[in-house]
Amino acid sequence: MHITAVIAEDEPILRAQLRAKLARLWPELRVVADVGDGEAALEAIDQHRPDLAFLDIQMPEMTGVEVARSVAANPQLKCHVVFVTAFDHYAVAAFEADAVDYVLKPYTDERLQAAVDRLKARLAPQSTAAPQDLLALVARLSATLAPQGEQLKWIKASVGQNLRLIPIEEVLFFQSDEKYTLVATREFDALIRTPIKELAEGIDTAKFWQIHRSTIVNASVVESVSRDFRGQATVKVKGRKENLVVSRPFSHLFKQM
Repeated sequence: MHITAVIAEDEPILRAQLRAKLARLWPELRVVADVGDGEAALEAIDQHRPDLAFLDIQMPEMTGVEVARSVAANPQLKCHVVFVTAFDHYAVAAFEADAVDYVLKPYTDERLQAAVDRLKARLAPQSTAAPQDLLALVARLSATLAPQGEQLKWIKASVGQNLRLIPIEEVLFFQSDEKYTLVATREFDALIRTPIKELAEGIDTAKFWQIHRSTIVNASVVESVSRDFRGQATVKVKGRKENLVVSRPFSHLFKQM
């Protein structure tokens, strides 16, 4: 039985290099997808259910850490994560417990061979290695990447001619387009220039759930979840008429609803 893998790396040359080196060093490994951003990585993991995912830490749309957090939160995705990074200090701080492997860029045969050997040993049927604690790893790595860690309490937004300070708990959802992010409350809407990705790094992810690359919703105000004949989920929040689309990588958040 082949071990399967997804590769996520935003630099096409490095992505192709990693795939070629893995093919040479681990011929039995079957790469089922290679993608260039975090959202595509999460979609590929959800679609193919690979044994391994090689995730670049710094990627567009979603970082490798954010992808790993979503994988860890979904019990249906049993995927061992290998982080790829150009920054050694990230690895030193985050991987001291050796809960997961990591690969430094640029990829050398020696370092990649060591990673392959470690992964083979961990994935072997007779392995006695402890299961990967992905949630703990993501927490350590998140603390390393964002040591300040202070969560947003207010959103500064212009409403007409006035500057409003909106308490974060009053926000029903955030929704972005290419230039602006809509801040929706029960009483009014406001536009800010802060992208969804930046907001996601500053809010409490236990209370605010990302349900789409462009949408974050306050979980406490979700009124209902519906699905069409294709299984596409949409969310309705209290006090609003909109139906917010849930993209496939985030649909596990509503499995019990």
